[in-house]
Amino acid sequence: MHISSGRWLFGLLLALTTALLWGILPIKLKEVLQVMDPITVTWYRLLVAGSILFVWLGARRRLPRFAPLGRRGLGLLALAIGGLVANYVLYLIGLNLLSPGTTQLVIQMAPILFLLASLLVFRESFSLGQGIGMCVLLLGFGLFFNQRLDELLTSLTTYTTGVLIVLAAAFVWVFYGLAQKQLLTQWSSPQIMLVIYLACALILTPWAHPLQALQLSPLQGWLLLACCLNTLVAYGAFAEALAHWEASRVSATLAVTPLVTFSAVALAASLWPEHVLPEQINALGYGGALLVVLGSALVALGPSIMASIRARRARRLALL
Repeated sequence: MHISSGRWLFGLLLALTTALLWGILPIKLKEVLQVMDPITVTWYRLLVAGSILFVWLGARRRLPRFAPLGRRGLGLLALAIGGLVANYVLYLIGLNLLSPGTTQLVIQMAPILFLLASLLVFRESFSLGQGIGMCVLLLGFGLFFNQRLDELLTSLTTYTTGVLIVLAAAFVWVFYGLAQKQLLTQWSSPQIMLVIYLACALILTPWAHPLQALQLSPLQGWLLLACCLNTLVAYGAFAEALAHWEASRVSATLAVTPLVTFSAVALAASLWPEHVLPEQINALGYGGALLVVLGSALVALGPSIMASIRARRARRLALL
């Protein structure tokens, strides 16, 4: 079982880096998806990120060796590859149907599901604070979708389909997250991401259309490159954060990602209205988004909060 290094401040900075990069990613992807299909965009992101890692690790003579993994390690690697490639493709298909803010809020279920799964796999406890956080999270989603709740529950429209696809992307991401954390006992995070990126790119190659990149405008071309580098840095930071900090605390930090997206969309829409459309959400919806973030943080930090409360009570009783 993987044990965090205890360098919590470094883990926090890495998790915040991931949240920032994931927060601005859908805005860039939305522009690129006007010309390229989701599979081709994913193929480019994975191939570029994997190639850079290959050159870097090769130069340092740290390319991964498969022999130490064993059958169990190879199974975990296959699970991580399948989970990440499915997550990437489903996320982009959903983003094609939704706004960046809505997509990022729905994908927020990924770290929550990851946390719930880690409770079982890593045998963490589920506290009262986490139960309260889950209720706040569900209330937040209800408020966020207040304008389209009827549509979501009664008909299979384009909007509903997009939400369901992004939820599926969140679900399959859990398999990647759990397998990747366990692989850290055998490989370093860059070694894991190298193999996962290149394997995922290889899987998608038959369905990719690389020549679509020639149809991109100069701006879209730079944005595609930025998306590729975002993939390398964001997932590298996430993988490294798990090596230094508990999964629950990493998940709590990633809860701020939707707020980064909504803020970035508002700023980009004011600066470049011809490229980025503002979110069509009322005040109640924005309040719901804040509750989703708060609920996510409470779910992730519930055990720590309850442990702190119990420690304070114990100290008070000792003084008496």
